[in-house]
Amino acid sequence: MAITLWPAFLAAQEVAPVPAEEGREKDSIYISLVRQGLDALAIDSMQQAEDNFRAVLQRYPMHASNFLLYKYIAKIKERQNNPLEALENYTLGLNLRPQDMELRLDRAALLYRMGNEARALSDYNDVLDMQPENMEALQMRAHIYSGMRDAKKARADYETILRLEPLNEKAYIGLILLNDRNGRPREAMEQMDALIAVYPDHAVLYAIRGGMEQERKQYEAALADLSRAIEMEPTNADFYVSRATLFLDMRKRKQAMLDTRMAVKLGADPKEMASLMKK
Repeated sequence: MAITLWPAFLAAQEVAPVPAEEGREKDSIYISLVRQGLDALAIDSMQQAEDNFRAVLQRYPMHASNFLLYKYIAKIKERQNNPLEALENYTLGLNLRPQDMELRLDRAALLYRMGNEARALSDYNDVLDMQPENMEALQMRAHIYSGMRDAKKARADYETILRLEPLNEKAYIGLILLNDRNGRPREAMEQMDALIAVYPDHAVLYAIRGGMEQERKQYEAALADLSRAIEMEPTNADFYVSRATLFLDMRKRKQAMLDTRMAVKLGADPKEMASLMKK
């Protein structure tokens, strides 16, 4: 963590230097104290790192780079599985530097994981107001719009991504699934076939196409695709779960049971697999 955070902190010193009245000596002390916190993170001493950062904030409450310290504390809280405190610290950082894109993207991602899609969407909108071609924000906003059944807005974002990056796989998958759910099944399947032609060694694409074929009751084609995905990634538990659901649709409970057992062996939830087999 420290390896990636230290360059960002140093870069911030050029963008947001310490006020002149604090002086060069105090600036040097500030940087030294922050480095101690980052060094603690490097050895996973998260509590020590947090204590260091909070001590710096208390000693230099007006320093222009304090928004980064709140970001570091928020990251620590996320690693400690404390999302509410992480959110509070991201917000404190943004109060100091509302135009910081990385900080806003971090908060948006956390809000999304917490299930607060409306607030996450607001942050992604703010990012795109400032950076209309920010790929992360476009991808996540499209995903949220898709989940909200706002196909028009989701499609617009996916198409923007693909205009900027014509071979963006995640955007293509999102657009294909959107089309599949919103009255464009033929177009969706044609797009999936084309995407597999571009990325023939990506197992997840065969798994997705298998799911689409299963929805169309094209069971043999679905079985071929899901089996191909498993051959390519034999330790992917999700693929075995998908094939198990297909076998159940095909009334092949014995094969479904074998796949659920393999999925559990690879890390799938035993209770969920037991529930699946009761259907």
